[in-house]
Amino acid sequence: MKSRVYILITIVLFILVESCVTKDNGPDLDVSPPTIPSDLTVNEVTTNTIELSWSASSDDIAVTGYSIYINDQIVNNTDQTDFTLTDLTPQTSYNIGVSAFDAAQNSSEINYIQTVTEAPKELAGTAEFFRSNTGLEGYILVDDARNDRVFLMNNSAEIVYEWDIPSGIGNDVELLEDGRLLGIMKDENSNQDISFGGYGGKLQFVRPDSSVEWNFDISTNELICHHDVELLPNGNVITLVWEQMSVEEAIDAGSNLNLAIVPEAVVEINPSTNEIVWEWHAKDHLIQDYDETKSNYGVIADNPRKINVNYVGDKMEDIMHANGLEYDAEEDLIYISVNFYSEVWVIDHSTTTEEAATESGGNKGFGGDLVYRFGNPEAYDNIGTRLFYNNHHPLLFNSSEGKTLSLFMNGYNIEQSTAYEFDFDQSYSLEANTDNEPNVRWSFTHPDLYAAKVSGMIRLPNNNRLITEGDYGIWEVSPDGNIIWKFSGDGFYWRSYYYDKNHPGIIALGL
Repeated sequence: MKSRVYILITIVLFILVESCVTKDNGPDLDVSPPTIPSDLTVNEVTTNTIELSWSASSDDIAVTGYSIYINDQIVNNTDQTDFTLTDLTPQTSYNIGVSAFDAAQNSSEINYIQTVTEAPKELAGTAEFFRSNTGLEGYILVDDARNDRVFLMNNSAEIVYEWDIPSGIGNDVELLEDGRLLGIMKDENSNQDISFGGYGGKLQFVRPDSSVEWNFDISTNELICHHDVELLPNGNVITLVWEQMSVEEAIDAGSNLNLAIVPEAVVEINPSTNEIVWEWHAKDHLIQDYDETKSNYGVIADNPRKINVNYVGDKMEDIMHANGLEYDAEEDLIYISVNFYSEVWVIDHSTTTEEAATESGGNKGFGGDLVYRFGNPEAYDNIGTRLFYNNHHPLLFNSSEGKTLSLFMNGYNIEQSTAYEFDFDQSYSLEANTDNEPNVRWSFTHPDLYAAKVSGMIRLPNNNRLITEGDYGIWEVSPDGNIIWKFSGDGFYWRSYYYDKNHPGIIALGL
């Protein structure tokens, strides 16, 4: 009996020992943490966000993710090597950390970095989004003529950069690719007899620190530059000039006002030499049917390339009031927005100054006579539909539809403005008793869109339109006419221009 018990115990012990030897305990436990995230960097800081990035950690098995800390408290996790903290407090110091973890919840040491959110930025006004498909990922340059301010703002209306312009702006200021401004500024000592709305007197290149690099004055008793200035591909600049004709000169030219009048001129200046290298004068291309004993007498309808000096009779001396320039480098043409004529005039820049005073010469063969005109056939007793009732900001650009010209029509006749785009992918003729008006490609109007003065429009990179409504603010509108975004403020907004964040001028400013 005892031997049987002994044998049974021996067998049980053998089975237990064998079981312990052959039992599978599974894999070894993972107790090794990942390495600490290295190269923790703050890439961008705003008033309420901090953008981080770091180099990937390593682990003996695999890194599963990263924990983000603010002041030793985990606020989020990510499986990426970058993260943006949002909803932060402006002008506040944050101790931000990142640690790595693996599937076994082993965590690395925490890598910390200290940074401070930006102070709240000045708001230029109020911005509101109505839809998400905005094209405003960069910055908007705003020319505020009421407050003599030039600044860049983002789509939240936060001012991110501003220049100090002590003399005030004469309306147009643009950002160049090297970070300088080109603008027309006010001469405080200008002749007030010819200093109408939009007067300037000074052309300037302004450095990013607001110091003036170049200044050229066109401000005398008889002359003053105004409204607009454009940089040509050759580095020269062109600008609009009011030039006064005496009462006697005006009467001899056939004017019926019995006043000194102030017609338009365009001049080109070489900033390197401060020389005027080209000129065009409207007074050389007039026609009138008022007094056959005076100069320029003729049939207005038979001379569409001439300018009826008596078309405007209720604006006193300022009979034309041009307000915008655009240069067509491909054709060497200059487009002039002429507000009181409700037209755009096109002149030939390929002429010499001498040819520009005549009706022959230049690439088009018409000298300084108008190559083309559109917007208001009534201004030269022609047929066709009148589209413009005051106008601003002619702008040429190439789009997927072809060569296009955009323009803001103020619409005083119905107190409702319209933004237009025209087909300029074809040549238009200018003939007597012929409908010479261009084809409309796109237009936008709205019962709330009305500015009697200034204003303009540009096409954004995503094909949305940025429309400046002078006494209100700015609209962003989609190609199908949906309102995407609006900005309103207390300024008098001449124009607004858009610049992507990778635009050389923006990079030159350090933004």
